[in-house]
Amino acid sequence: MFKDSTSTSTLKEPATGKKNMSGQDELLRAYRLMSEAAAMAAIYEANRPITKYVHSTSRGHEAIQIATGLQLHPWDYVSPYYRDDSMMLAMGFTPYELMLQLLAKADDPFSAGRSYYCHPSSNRPDRPQIPHQSSATGMQVIPATGMAQGLQYLAQVQSDLLKTGPDGEMPVVVCSLGDGSVTEGEVSEALQFAVLKQLPIIYLVQDNEWGISATAAETRAMDAYEYAAGFKGLERMRVDGSDYEAAHAGMAAAINYVRHERRPILVLATVPLLGHHTSGVRKEWYRGEDDLEMHTKNDPVPKLKQLLLKRGIREEELKQIEEEAVAFISASFDNAVAAAAPDVNTVTDHVFAPAAVTSESGDRTPANGAKVVMVDAALHAVEEIMQRYPEAILFGQDVGRRLGGVFREAATLGDKFGEHRVYNTAIQEAYIIGSTAGLSAVGVKPIVEVQFADYIFPGFNQLVTEIAKSCYLSNGKYPVQTLIRVPIGAYGGGGPYHSGSVESTLLTVKGIKIVYPSNAADMKGLMKAAFLDPNPVVMLEHKGLYWSKVPGTLEAMTIEPAADYVLPLGKGAVVQAAHPKDVASGRSMCIITYGMGVYWAKAAAKAFAGNVEIIDLRTLFPLDEALVFDTVRKHGKCLVLTEEQLNNSFAQALAGRIQHACFKELDAPVYTLGALDLPCVPLNTDLEATMLPNPDKVAALIAELLAY
Repeated sequence: MFKDSTSTSTLKEPATGKKNMSGQDELLRAYRLMSEAAAMAAIYEANRPITKYVHSTSRGHEAIQIATGLQLHPWDYVSPYYRDDSMMLAMGFTPYELMLQLLAKADDPFSAGRSYYCHPSSNRPDRPQIPHQSSATGMQVIPATGMAQGLQYLAQVQSDLLKTGPDGEMPVVVCSLGDGSVTEGEVSEALQFAVLKQLPIIYLVQDNEWGISATAAETRAMDAYEYAAGFKGLERMRVDGSDYEAAHAGMAAAINYVRHERRPILVLATVPLLGHHTSGVRKEWYRGEDDLEMHTKNDPVPKLKQLLLKRGIREEELKQIEEEAVAFISASFDNAVAAAAPDVNTVTDHVFAPAAVTSESGDRTPANGAKVVMVDAALHAVEEIMQRYPEAILFGQDVGRRLGGVFREAATLGDKFGEHRVYNTAIQEAYIIGSTAGLSAVGVKPIVEVQFADYIFPGFNQLVTEIAKSCYLSNGKYPVQTLIRVPIGAYGGGGPYHSGSVESTLLTVKGIKIVYPSNAADMKGLMKAAFLDPNPVVMLEHKGLYWSKVPGTLEAMTIEPAADYVLPLGKGAVVQAAHPKDVASGRSMCIITYGMGVYWAKAAAKAFAGNVEIIDLRTLFPLDEALVFDTVRKHGKCLVLTEEQLNNSFAQALAGRIQHACFKELDAPVYTLGALDLPCVPLNTDLEATMLPNPDKVAALIAELLAY
C-alpha cells in the first residue's frame, strides 16, 4: 500500500510505482526534461523584448509536472494550467511547439497565435487529449469535471466513442490548478458534482503558497488538502512536489486509483515558486530575499541532481545533459523566433464550426398532424433526439423523472431514457453550463436547462470564458456542441426573478448562437437544428407562449412537424405580409420582432389591414440580415419591437444597423419599442402590464409611422 506523508488515506501502489522509478534511465529522462524546462525559463527571461507576450513558466514545479506527464497516455484527458510547460514536455510536446505559442506564431499548434503561452489544446492521437481551457484560475475545473462526467457516461452505455488503451485501459482526467484558485466558488461546484457522481478525475493542486502578490496566509483559511476533507467521497493525498521520486510515486498511485476505481482524488503537491508570477508581474516587486531563499532550497532540479549523483551518475554526464539542453533550447528558440507570424486574413477563422443544418427540410405540416402547444413540441423534439442519438443526455434543475421540469418541458423523459441520461442537478448554473464544454470534448452531446433566464448569470463566467472561446482559441479543434435551454419572458405575475429577458446580454458574447422561436413548428425545427449544430446554442423559450395561455397567442399552437423536420438557424420568416397595393402606394411599414413581440404585432396590425408586414427573426444570432434589410427597403418604414427593456438593447442596436444599411430607402426614422427601463419586472400584474409593450402601444407607433 502507498501512504502519503501526512494523510490517513491509503491507495494501492501500481506496478509502475516508486519501485520501478528507481531506474537510472527514467530518472535521467526526467532530469533532461527538467534541464530543458529550466533552460526555457532562462532564455525567455534573457530575451524579454522578444518574449513580449505575457507568460509564466514551471520553475519550481517541474518535478510534479514531469512525474504526471510521463505517466499519461493518449487516451487520457488533461486540463493543464498556465505554468504547466514541464508537464507539456513530459507528454511529448517539443520546446519548439511551446515556443510557437509563446511568440504567437502562425504554426502555433494549439491556437495559431491566438492564446497565451501554455494555454494548449490538442487532439493529436499520439498525445493525451487536451481540450481548450481558459487561463485556469479555477474556471477550468468545471469543464475538466465535465470530461470525467462524459467518460463515465460513455462507459455506462458502452459507447464506441470511449477511447481506451490497447488492452482496454480506461481513461483518466487530470485537472491541474494552483492552490490559490481552489477558493473559487466554481471549484466547489465541480468537486461537489465529482463526488456525487464518483467521476474518474484527478485534481492536481500545485501549491506554491503565492497567489500573485498575496500569500496563502492572507487568502485562505485552509489549503486544498484540508478543504477536500469536506467533500465526502473525494480521496485526497499530500505529496512533496519538489521531490521527483515522491511526486512520481504519488501520481502513480493516484492515476492507478482513478484508472481502476473510477473515483475522484485530489492531490496536493507542495512546490516552490522560483519564477515570476508572470513575465509582467515580477517576483522582485513583492517577494523578499528570505522568501526567495527559502523557496530556492526546494528547487527540484538540484534535488534530482543530488539523487542521481548518489546513484552513481557522474557529474560530467549530468553536466553534458545540462549543456545539451541549453543548446537544444537555444536552437529551438531561434527557430521559433524566425517562424512566420499569422496571416492577418485568418483573424476571423474558426469563430464557429460549419453548421450541420443549412436548409429547411422534412415535413413541417404532416397531412394527419395534430396541433400542439410549444412546450410539447419541444418535449417531443428532445425525445426524438434522444431516441436517435445515444450520446445525447439531458440535465438541469428539476428536469429528472420525478418532476420533468417546472414547466413539464421534460415530462416523461426520465422514465423513458433512464436516470443516467436524464437527471437533476443541484442549483449549479455554472456547472450546468460549463460542464458541457468537457462533455462535448469527449463526444457526448448535452442538452441542459437553466430553469429561468434570470438565473443564467452564475453560469455566465463559463459561457463567456470557456464555451464561447473554445472553437476560436483551439483554432477549430474543439467547438463546443451544446444546447442550452432557457425559459424566458414575463407573464402572469412571475415577478422580478422569473420574468427577465436576457437576449441583449447574451448577444454581447461572441462565439455562441441565440435562437428564439415563437411557435410550435419553429420550436421543433430549431430545436433539432440547434442540437445538431457543432457550436454552442442558447435556445430562449418564452414561457408565456409554452401553452398559449396568454390572450392572443393561440397561433403559437401549430401542426406538429414530422420527426425529420429541421429549420436552419439564421433564417427569419414573414409571418404577415402587407398588401402589394399598399406597398406600391407607400402606405405600408414593417415590424421586425421575435418571441412575444410577434403576437403583439399581429394584434396591433388588425387595425391596419394590408399596411403592416411582420418579420419574425426566429434566430437572433446569426441574424437574417438579408430578410430584414430587404423588407425595410421595400417599405421604407420600420418598427423594431422587443420585450426587453429598451435602452442599450439588441433592438436599439438592430435599429442602428438598419438605419446604416437602409438609410437611402427610409421614409421615416427607425422606431423602437420595448419594455420600460426598469431594473426588473415587478410582481404586481398591473405594474407588469404597464412595464411591458402591448398591442395598444404597438398600434400607436404603427399609426405614427404610417403618417410620415
